[in-house]
Amino acid sequence: MAASQRNKKMSAIAGMLILLGGLSGCSTLTASNAPIDCDVVKTQQRAGQSDSEIASNLGAPEDKVAACQGPEVAGNKSADNIPSNY
Repeated sequence: MAASQRNKKMSAIAGMLILLGGLSGCSTLTASNAPIDCDVVKTQQRAGQSDSEIASNLGAPEDKVAACQGPEVAGNKSADNIPSNY
């Protein structure tokens, strides 16, 4: 009976250590390392927001927001969101 309880405790401790080890590796995936969607940035720029406001909204560094200059890379590219082949 005592050996059974000891085995359960050891299994629980081992499981917790594995779980904690896995979670500690997730700290490398912070919001500042995550890629940002430049189409979202451009939409917010058209709404009149500054780069610093957009960076704050997205939780991203301001230099990544500033790097989203140039043409859109996905989505509707027309100003009125109407596909050009109509």
